[in-house]
Amino acid sequence: METSLDVQPVLDAGERAGRGARAAELAKDLDRGDVVAVAMTWVDVSGITRTKAVPVARLEHAASWGVGMSPVFDVFLLDDSIVSGRYVGGPTGDLRLHPDLDRLVPLAALPGWAWAPADRFTQEGAEYPVDARATLRREVARLAGQGFSVRAAFEIEWAVSDGDDESGGDGEDFTPACNGPAYGMTRISELSGYLRDLLKALAASGVSVDQIHPEYAEGQLELSVAAADPVGAADTAVLVRETIRAVSFEHGLAASFSPKVLAGSVGNGGHVHLSLWRDDPAEGPVNLMSGGDGPYGMSAAGEAFAAGILDHLPALLAVGAPSVASYLRLVPSHWAGAFACWGLENREAALRFVTGALGERASAANLEVKPFDSSANPYLALAGLLAAGRAGIAGEAALPAPVDVDPATLDPGERADLGISALPSSLAESVAAFESDPVLPVAFGEALSDTIATVRRGELALFEGASPEEIAATTRWRH
Repeated sequence: METSLDVQPVLDAGERAGRGARAAELAKDLDRGDVVAVAMTWVDVSGITRTKAVPVARLEHAASWGVGMSPVFDVFLLDDSIVSGRYVGGPTGDLRLHPDLDRLVPLAALPGWAWAPADRFTQEGAEYPVDARATLRREVARLAGQGFSVRAAFEIEWAVSDGDDESGGDGEDFTPACNGPAYGMTRISELSGYLRDLLKALAASGVSVDQIHPEYAEGQLELSVAAADPVGAADTAVLVRETIRAVSFEHGLAASFSPKVLAGSVGNGGHVHLSLWRDDPAEGPVNLMSGGDGPYGMSAAGEAFAAGILDHLPALLAVGAPSVASYLRLVPSHWAGAFACWGLENREAALRFVTGALGERASAANLEVKPFDSSANPYLALAGLLAAGRAGIAGEAALPAPVDVDPATLDPGERADLGISALPSSLAESVAAFESDPVLPVAFGEALSDTIATVRRGELALFEGASPEEIAATTRWRH
């Protein structure tokens, strides 16, 4: 890995001064709003949101010079045990956390607090090669260099438990906080005050919610937000989850985002929606998932982008379904997308193509990636999707025939004839696919790729011999 002394600093004296001056002005507004501290967050390779906070009076210094944090957190496992890779591990070294002032927002769900996602730099002011947010920014820039942009959004699924001392939040028990039928209005009635406060908090924090509804599993809910640029979409995913968590605590509840809350139940997904765009000098932004001559109206570039994602899905699971618990969820006939195929509005296909209603398809058409879940680092998940899609565009990849049935209902011979293969059924398989993939390790860089594989193997060792119930219980409250 390049040392920080080999890399051109991003944070020179002028940049530091500018950040500090802006933070000083923002701190005045925060102080007038009775905000006393700013939580700066980043998401580690295990998918855990980590933080350091500063009093508002120190925001100017944090923006200019950062806040110290060991790089070892990149090799923390979900239980806070530590592994060591070729590039990250051990007690030495230091990084600097710098708040992204463009995303700084008071947290309506945590009065007195504000939040900003953090970028991690070396002490010399260079981007840290293992930083997931910087990795996603690089992928956005690579696509932009080819004339493309992406709009993306995460669906957030979570299960709500009564949060008393005996059930919920203690790492063992889960007692659903609502008992109405799947998708039933009863659940909204049961949790109306909680959901009302959640929606108010999200709106006050600048999050545009598209819809919210009860889901299938016990106590399960889902929330969808407006699409944004990829970095903004990943930031919003973090903000939404932390807002849900805070409002849940305020109501005496506990929220689980785990891919498998209960071993015998349907798990939580973290589906990703994304669409490819190009700026047209005459028409402005054009959605390349619509208005073309390809399948269901995709343009050639849109189809190639989708085909690239489909081609690299086995490897992508190492960042999109990155926990041992992910593979308790990723099973056939559970709308999790366990087979590498695509289809129009097919919720059992790993890639569901969504056209939107007639009349809004130019803006609404998008891909939904079904196998991903919320144990993923959202920055890494999107960076991987963009890299795979970019490879598809470069290779002018084409999609196979769409699938319009549950692939599990086909016999193995029929699936083989249609080119449908099962996605990895274990974390070990997805890590092997990741390491042998010709695109993702190159896009991520050697240091980050090694760290991802190291952490995944660490989690495999952590859960060696564990039962599904033990895996679910250990993972339940961690993400």
